[in-house]
Parts: sequence; structure tokens; C-alpha cells
Amino acid sequence: MQNSRVTKLVYALPYYLWILLFVALPIALIVYYSFFDIHGNLTLHNYEKFFTPVYLKLTLSSFWYAFLITIVSLTIAYPVAYLLTKTRNSQIWLLLIIAPSWINLLLKAYAFIGIFSTYGMANSFLETIGIGTKQILFTDFSFIFVSVYIFIPFMILPIFNALNELNPTFLEAAQDMGASKWTAFWRVIFPLTIDGVKSGCQVVFIPALSLFMLTRLIAGNRVITLGTAIEEHFLVTQDWGMGSTIAVFLIIIMFLFMIVTGSRNRKRGA
Repeated sequence: MQNSRVTKLVYALPYYLWILLFVALPIALIVYYSFFDIHGNLTLHNYEKFFTPVYLKLTLSSFWYAFLITIVSLTIAYPVAYLLTKTRNSQIWLLLIIAPSWINLLLKAYAFIGIFSTYGMANSFLETIGIGTKQILFTDFSFIFVSVYIFIPFMILPIFNALNELNPTFLEAAQDMGASKWTAFWRVIFPLTIDGVKSGCQVVFIPALSLFMLTRLIAGNRVITLGTAIEEHFLVTQDWGMGSTIAVFLIIIMFLFMIVTGSRNRKRGA
């Protein structure tokens, strides 16, 4: 028994070291720097400053764009994942959907700059159908579109797994009892796959809160998120304290989101 515990501890040691070095220590450093102002003085002013209208508006803006990206991704991903489960060679189609996520994010961003630019493919298409050239790049539409394109494979994958593991006898039982297709979906399929939806929302909403490169390249700094503010404070204003304070609140928001969705998952599994 004693040997078994020692063996488990030895195997778990790399995990604990990883958590300590790459999770706990960076968070501790961020919290430490958040108590210093731009002149290196120990203060709580950064926390007071965060609750001013400027930063509260910034936080609400981040939530709004992360919410839009998550909702649009979910609206597209669920039907796609459902159709994939009904398709032959679904694993190959799934691989084709996931494959673009392996391409470097910067390359994808520059590709969309070419597509959405004044003389790009999108405007060429609009001219062909008679609408004419439009300003697509550096708009909210281009930012949401590119963000959804980047995050949607991470929404499809957990939903597809949840649908794929769904026991078909539940659906057959609902149909035998006279449920319509919509009722069977809304009362049987969707509730039984809600954990996949929650996982997808987690992996889209949390990184969408801290997007910063796309806000500059695709949205032309028209969209300001918490991630953009952190980058500006660390690289432009050199106010590491304020940047760390925003990062502290971002981490708290992320943990709260994970705790809320995680606790519900455990209740369903109990």
C-alpha cells in the first residue's frame, strides 16, 4: 500500500512541477506586479483604476465580442456537428474541418487581410453581383467573421463527440412516444449533448476574451478587448502594473466561467 502511494507520487511529480512552474508561478508574478504603479511604488491604485468607467466599458466590450463570437460559432457548429454524425466517413470530414486550425494564426490573419481588402476576392465578388466595393476590412463584421473561422473547429469537436456518443435508443424511444423531430431534438438530443456545448463554449469564450492580434490586423484597432489593453500596457505604455491588474481580473473571470460550467457538469455526472 505504501509502495503504491510512493509510485503514484513519483508519477504525479512531473505534473505538479509543470503546474507550479507554468501556471502557479506566472500567476503569482502577475499578482505581484499588479501592486506596483508605473514608477515602481507599491500601491492599490491599479485596482481602483480598473473600476473606472474606461476599464469597465473595456471589460463589457470584451464580454460582448466574446459572447457574439461564441454564439455565432455555436449556431454554425451544432448543425455542422450533427450533420457530420449522419455522414459517411465522418472522421475524414471532421479532419478536414480541424486541419485549418493547425495553420499559424498570423498566416490566417494575413490571408484574410488579402481576401477582405479593397481589391480582394470579397470585393471582386461584390462587384460581380452588382453591389460594388465595400469597406469590409477593419470592421466589426470582419473581426467576428475571422474570429469565428479560427475558433469554430474547437466548438465543433466537443459537440461532435457528444452527439457521436449519444445512445440512439433515447431518440427512438422519444419517436415511439410520438415526439416530433423538433421536440425530440429540443427535449432529448440537446439536453443529452449539453456537456459538449458547454465544453465548446469554454474553449471559444475564454480565449475570445483575450484576443489581441486580430483586433489590430483585422479590426484595425476599432475593437478593443482586455487582451488588447494588456498588450498596450506591457509593450507601449510600459505600465506593467496596470497590465498585470487587468490580467488578474481576466484570470478571475476565466476561473469563474470554468467553475460555473464545471460544477454543472459534475452534477450531471453524479
